[in-house]
Amino acid sequence: MRSSRADDGLELRTAIDGARPRLGPLASTFVFLPAIGSTNDVALARCAKNDDAAADPHGLVVVADEQTAGRGRRGHAWFSPPRAGLYASVVLAPASARVDPSRATTLVTLAAGVALAEGIAAATGLAVDLKWPNDLLAARRKLGGILAERASEAHVVVGYGINVDASAFPPELHDRATSLESETGRAIDRIHVLIETLAALARRYDDLLAGRFDAILDAWRTHAPGAEGARVAWTTNAGAMSGVTAGIDEQGALMVRVGDRVERIVGGEVAWL
Repeated sequence: MRSSRADDGLELRTAIDGARPRLGPLASTFVFLPAIGSTNDVALARCAKNDDAAADPHGLVVVADEQTAGRGRRGHAWFSPPRAGLYASVVLAPASARVDPSRATTLVTLAAGVALAEGIAAATGLAVDLKWPNDLLAARRKLGGILAERASEAHVVVGYGINVDASAFPPELHDRATSLESETGRAIDRIHVLIETLAALARRYDDLLAGRFDAILDAWRTHAPGAEGARVAWTTNAGAMSGVTAGIDEQGALMVRVGDRVERIVGGEVAWL
């Protein structure tokens, strides 16, 4: 997106139309907003208004040039300055999966992580690592994140943010965050990244709907070297705990070895030591 802000919507719609055969059900409805509080909030509101089949939000894609109230997991703020990153939300319906809809819904975040890693690689050539449950990493620094929110019994909103240039994150986070342009050393077209990530998400979403869960989990493990052998800490009702990661299970939960037992973590805040 190198044009003026006023032209971004037209460029995006043209690119979406050109890529439509690769996007499956995604972007069946496309919304571009120059600035908004949160793309997830827009998508969630559209889902809340769904009162008949004609208004089904499945496949809706919302993209913004800027988020004034972007957020990550557990209420963390997501810095989203104008034209510095890719800010998008997609409405999926994993409950319509042909095989084990409950498991398909549980694995949405991991499937999205795999898709974004694949889409970024296709658009830029950059290899991206995944950190459980929702972070995209490059050179061990945060490149992007995913926020999946249940919108209804049928729908899940999958929001993602990717740092495209270094202004996408505050300077004080330089030791912990990075961007596509910082890692590749060249200008990156946000439209190209959007199309490739949506195309990859369409493929992995099809895996979810068809019950190809092993393909998703195997790909996730390939992209997540820290899922085994890394020290982590977290807090439970019983107090602080720590251990060594031992992979993920078939439901996508993080397994952590603590002494002679293995703990199963399905949510909450995990600190990677």
